[in-house]
Amino acid sequence: MTSLGVPLSVLDLAPVAEGTTPADALAAAAGFAHAVEALGYQRYWVAEHHGMPGIASSAPAVLLAHVAGATSTIRLGSGGVMLPNHAPLVVAEQFGMLEALHPGRIDLGLGRAPGTDQVTAHAIRRQRLDGPDDFPSQLAELVGYFDGTIPADHPFSKIEATPARGYRPAVWLLGSSDFSATLAGRLGLPFSFAYHFAPAGLESALHAYRSAFDPSDDCPEPYVMLGVSTVCAETDERARWLAAPGGLAFLRLRQGRPGRYPTPEDAAAYRYTPNEREAIKAWTSSHVVSTPDAVVEGLAGLVERTGVQELMISTMLASPEDRERSVTLLAEAAGLTPAGRSAVIEPAGAAAGAGPG
Repeated sequence: MTSLGVPLSVLDLAPVAEGTTPADALAAAAGFAHAVEALGYQRYWVAEHHGMPGIASSAPAVLLAHVAGATSTIRLGSGGVMLPNHAPLVVAEQFGMLEALHPGRIDLGLGRAPGTDQVTAHAIRRQRLDGPDDFPSQLAELVGYFDGTIPADHPFSKIEATPARGYRPAVWLLGSSDFSATLAGRLGLPFSFAYHFAPAGLESALHAYRSAFDPSDDCPEPYVMLGVSTVCAETDERARWLAAPGGLAFLRLRQGRPGRYPTPEDAAAYRYTPNEREAIKAWTSSHVVSTPDAVVEGLAGLVERTGVQELMISTMLASPEDRERSVTLLAEAAGLTPAGRSAVIEPAGAAAGAGPG
């Protein structure tokens, strides 16, 4: 058995497949989180996306509250909250409440992309004067609500976010560029890189993060987690059949016509042009799709090449049963156990939880 040597976590987008409803997807998310907890995965995160009929995870804090009721030990987090879409005060209150309700289990992963198209982003941010370029100041304000570190001359210095002060979750920065990597390093925060859709920027971002890293109490050493798209099945042919809808969903999104997440039958029936096949080939070049042992071997090679501390897999499949089967096969091949999760060394703030201070 090939050993990964690092913990495995799961990113879920709560896919809404053809013939199903968002309610079905949200119910499946709770069952999926319960399953990955029992299998020994380190954490379960949900993403923020808007205006996409095939993805139900538009409100991470609400979905995490739902999932928390179906789990008891696995870490839960956002992968991530797109901070420019929100008032930092509201994010602090939402995730402070989650941390107060589930102490020591909450991760707050933050990104600066809109998580949608420009029209939808405008609908979300129509009254906002700030944007992605103001991300560092938004982040400082957000952390300030948790830690009580907003400067006295700040216009919001007299606001006390409740519950937030003293209930700080583990804060992560997410990104696919040197900007986010450098900012995470300077602030001494753990960094999650979106390798599953931006593999070309990996080496540069890792160098930027590690070069800029300034140790903090929460993260005394650089800590990087890679997002990786994976699908496991009993045969290589079956794995590729299950993964094929991801390529069709990618095409539809790129062509401005997102819909419900396609099924393998939809993908098999679609007539791809040569250019479309090339686009899918390029987009899936970093995906790890095969039998369990082959997937573990591929992931182990990625860990060895990059020196990262954790992997977060994204398994976008139309069927909840196939999705759970895929992560089960991977967990078994990687030798995961629930007991192993508690022994993992994490960034200090993530391991301990903040609690009131």
